[in-house]
Amino acid sequence: MACYVPDVKVVAQVKLLPSSEQASALEATLHIANEAACWVSSVAFEHGIPREYDLRKHTYAELKDRGLGAQAAQHVIKKTRDAYTALKANLQAGSLGKPGSRRRVKAESKPIVFRPEAAQPYDDRCLSWQYDAETVSIWTTVGRLKGLRFTCSPDTLRMLRHHRKGESDLVKRDGRFYLIATCEVPERPLNEDPAGFIGVDLGIANVATTSTGYQAAGRRLNRYRKRQLALRRKLQAKGTKSAKRLLKKRSRKESRNNTNINHTISKTIVTTAERTGYGIALEDLTGIRSRVRLRKDQRQQVHSWSFQQLASFIEYKARRAGVPLLYVDPAHSSRECSECHHVNRNNRRSQAEFVCRACGSAMHADHNASRNIACKGEAAWTAGRESRVPAPLQALRRGRSRGSQPRPAHKPHLPRLG
Repeated sequence: MACYVPDVKVVAQVKLLPSSEQASALEATLHIANEAACWVSSVAFEHGIPREYDLRKHTYAELKDRGLGAQAAQHVIKKTRDAYTALKANLQAGSLGKPGSRRRVKAESKPIVFRPEAAQPYDDRCLSWQYDAETVSIWTTVGRLKGLRFTCSPDTLRMLRHHRKGESDLVKRDGRFYLIATCEVPERPLNEDPAGFIGVDLGIANVATTSTGYQAAGRRLNRYRKRQLALRRKLQAKGTKSAKRLLKKRSRKESRNNTNINHTISKTIVTTAERTGYGIALEDLTGIRSRVRLRKDQRQQVHSWSFQQLASFIEYKARRAGVPLLYVDPAHSSRECSECHHVNRNNRRSQAEFVCRACGSAMHADHNASRNIACKGEAAWTAGRESRVPAPLQALRRGRSRGSQPRPAHKPHLPRLG
């Protein structure tokens, strides 16, 4: 019987290299599609945000008259309906404030508006890929563009060729056009018997420290963030249109820099675990920003800490590599000695120095914490594999299995595909 292996959804981004005529056609397509999406949004808001089928009855004919093709019109309607679904989820989760707050009232009192250059989804009927020639054929409002060149890394091209599935989004950022494609990469079989666990301590002074000795220092990143903060303050004080444009540009550049650093760190950690046959244990830091009390001068540094993104990168890379990953409770990991497991607040003498009051062990504080996290991960993995059935009941089950009456055969449960 074939074993079902789930897929990991990965986003692949390629840069388009259009000529001046092709760029004009792509820009016009985005503007017309998003203008139509704004109109569909107003209709949805006026009619109380109906179901997608009802919204299609109200808007499909008009969208065709506006110059959109059949598939493009369907995608505009679906994009609008998805935006209202996301808004409803954010309201229920309280992401836009409490009921009656200014931000929430503003979001609920008017239709959703789409930017002129917001992403427009394409399916295989509107977009086809020629991987050998590194070109695409894409629908636009002025006709289909054939032979539109794109560029990407060899690894991205290989992933597109073998694993691309589903829709792709056309976006424009900083005057450049990109296609963002969804790829479903199969997971490797999970390593059910890891040799141990690599504990990962996440922090600000050091972005990540592992129990194997790897340390990603945050000094350079923190200096970069401090420079960006000073520049933002100057531009915000200036307040001109050019200053606001530069603020957006610098914000995207800072985000890309942080993302690249997190990708590099996560790849190093997962590659080490895959090579050594170990699993990975991470701290569960959910809600840490709301739990800790911070001085005013610490707030910017802590709230720019992208630990969630780094954890998500490690998680999906571990899934692709078949590496076990666990989240453990980080309580007392910085106060507990990894040698004798003595817990004392005074064990940590400074941010970087750990000296145990009981056994005298001295080491870097983050390395000590990572070793404690590794120990918790191994204990959690062992506890999960041990049977929770009481011993008498286990003996009874073993006796039944040796009896003369055969057990009824059960069909294996296979997940539903498609």
